[in-house]
Amino acid sequence: MANIPVAVQMYTLREESEKDFIGTLKKISDIGYHGVEFAGYYDMSAKDLKKVMDDLGLMTASSHIPLDKLLEDLSSVIAYQHEIGSTKLVCPFLAPEMRTEEGYSELIRSLNDIGRECSKEGITLCYHNHDFELERLSNGKTALGTILDETNPEWVKAEFDIYWLTRAGENPVEWMKRYQDRTPLVHLKDMTTDGEQFFAELGTGGVDLNGVLNQGDVSNVDWWIVEQDKCKRSPLESIEMSMNYFLSKHS
Repeated sequence: MANIPVAVQMYTLREESEKDFIGTLKKISDIGYHGVEFAGYYDMSAKDLKKVMDDLGLMTASSHIPLDKLLEDLSSVIAYQHEIGSTKLVCPFLAPEMRTEEGYSELIRSLNDIGRECSKEGITLCYHNHDFELERLSNGKTALGTILDETNPEWVKAEFDIYWLTRAGENPVEWMKRYQDRTPLVHLKDMTTDGEQFFAELGTGGVDLNGVLNQGDVSNVDWWIVEQDKCKRSPLESIEMSMNYFLSKHS
């Protein structure tokens, strides 16, 4: 558990990054994160971004790339990953109009196609869940289970978001066990224990963080990724609180 590096999802710091992308990366490094998961590059060339990351001592855990971009321009996406030293791509979201039986079938075909091409290039494709994929389909299984069961496990992995699994009434540890060795990336999030079920800094809510972290080595997790979609304080303060919790409990 202690050997698994910790990254932050840049979506958490989207407002800060809009104002000062490089300065935000520096603050992440100063807080003690090992790497980042990108959610956009703010018009930086791959060469320039790699230099900034190297100068700051940060690694690229992965990049969230919209599905349409993966479908339309995969070769340039892969080339960018090679240049910044990234070996993982994540399909981060499924548009509402695709959340149908037919849409999920189309998604499965697309993930297999994209994942096959990524695999040829030494890149791992992951699918990131929210809570809507935990709804049942006509086959009696959840959409998320169907996606993972019907894609090639060599080409398509999971990036389980433990907040959304918990919010949907699921046990994240059970999902990690069920899809053993298919969870190289895990989104660490906490959730308030009140009726609001709001996003929370690690250790301040009710998600089974210890269970997830204890499963990390067994499931061969490559990166823990801290994400907080919305914060009630400064996002930089929130990610520092989460990192401090992580370090104090699991160093």
